[in-house]
Amino acid sequence: MSPSTDQAFNPLSEAFAKDPHPYYAALRSRPGLTYFEDFDVWLAARFDDVSAIVMHDKMVRSMEHVASADDIARQKKAGNWHDMPHHSRFVQFSLLDSDGDIHDRLRKQVFKLFTPVMVNRLRNDIQIYVDALFAKLADRPQIDFVEDLAAHVPGHIIGRILGVPDEDCPQLRIWSENIVQFFDIDRSDERKRLAEENTTEFYQYLLELKANREKLPKDDLLSLMIDAERQGLMSHDELFSTAMLILMAGHGSTIDVLGSGMHALLKFPSEMQRLRDEPSLMKTAVQEMFRYESPLPFFHRYCTEDVEICGDHFPRGTKFGVLYGSANRDPKQFPEADRFDIGRTPNWHIAFGRGAHFCLGNHLARLDMDIIFTTLLQRFAILELCDENVRYKRGLSVRGPESLQISWRMS
Repeated sequence: MSPSTDQAFNPLSEAFAKDPHPYYAALRSRPGLTYFEDFDVWLAARFDDVSAIVMHDKMVRSMEHVASADDIARQKKAGNWHDMPHHSRFVQFSLLDSDGDIHDRLRKQVFKLFTPVMVNRLRNDIQIYVDALFAKLADRPQIDFVEDLAAHVPGHIIGRILGVPDEDCPQLRIWSENIVQFFDIDRSDERKRLAEENTTEFYQYLLELKANREKLPKDDLLSLMIDAERQGLMSHDELFSTAMLILMAGHGSTIDVLGSGMHALLKFPSEMQRLRDEPSLMKTAVQEMFRYESPLPFFHRYCTEDVEICGDHFPRGTKFGVLYGSANRDPKQFPEADRFDIGRTPNWHIAFGRGAHFCLGNHLARLDMDIIFTTLLQRFAILELCDENVRYKRGLSVRGPESLQISWRMS
C-alpha cells in the first residue's frame, strides 16, 4: 500500500489554511492512496480516485455496516465522540451519515422542497431579503463581506423553508457552527462540551417550535416532517436530526463559498470585469466558485467488503477520505485547474458530491449565490480588497475565509 503522510501534511496548520492546494498537489503526485494516521484514513486526492470511491456500490458512510456495536463504542471513545447524548442522537446520526433504505426514506421526505422548481419559487423572496440587506449596508465605505453580508442570507432562507421565524435565524447560525466544529481533527474536551451544549439547546428550541407547529400547521418543511412522523415515515429522533442537518448545512458551507467566491473575484479582477460585461455567465461563475474553493473539501466512506480500488486492495472496514477540494483542482480533469475561470465549460466538479449523497441543497445554494453576486455587481461599481492577508478557517473539513474586509462604492 501507499506510504503514510509525512509531517508536512498538517491540516490544522496556518500554512494549510492559507493555501491547501500545494499539499493536495503533493498527495496527487503519489501513487495510489495515502494513509493519514490522524484520521486513520486512506486519502484519495485525484478526481478519478475520489469518483471511484464515492460511486462504488460497496462504500457507505456509517460505521454500523462494518463494525460491531462494541467496536463502534470503542472507536467513539478513542476519538472522544462518547458521552454526548444529544450530539449522538441528533448529529452523529443523520440523513448525511445514513445509507441504503434509511437514507432513501429520509431523503424522500424532504426532497420535494429542494427540487429546482420549488427552489426557484423562492427567488423573489430571496431578492427582497438581499435588497434590504444591501440597503442597510450601502452607506458604509467598508464591510466584512463574510460577517456583514454572507452570514445573513443562507440561514434566513433555509430557516424560512423549515419554518423558523426570521428573528431566530442568527441564533441558529451560532448553534450550527458550534456543533459542526467538533467534526474536524481537534476534538478536545472543551470543543466537545461546546458541541453537546449547543446540540441540547438546538433540540430544546426545535421541540418548542414543533409543538407550536403541531397546533398550527403551516406550508413549511417542519409541518411536512410532522406529517411524515404521524404516518410512521420518520421517527422522533429522525425528524429532529434531519431538521438540524438541513439548518446546519444551509448555514456554514454556503457562507464559506460566498466568502471564497468573493475573494476569488477580488483576486482575479479581470474575471470580475468579465462577469460585469457578461452577466449571463453568472451560473457558470457560481459553479466555478464551488470548484475553485470547495467549501466542504473532505468526506469519508467505509467499504463493506474487501475491495480492489484505486490500484490497491483494501480489507472490509477500511475508511477512505475523499478530498473534494483536491479532486476539483486535479489538472487531469480540469485544464489549468488553478486558474479561476468564470466561463469554464464543461465544469463537472464534485463539490456537491456524487451518487446517493449528492447535496440536497445544491440548487438553493446556487440560487442564493446567483442573486447575491448579481445584485452586488449591479449596484457597486467599485469593489476592492482592503487586506491582502485573508485568513481562512483551519481544518480539513471546511474551507472559507474567517473574514473578508472589502471597500465598495455604488454605481
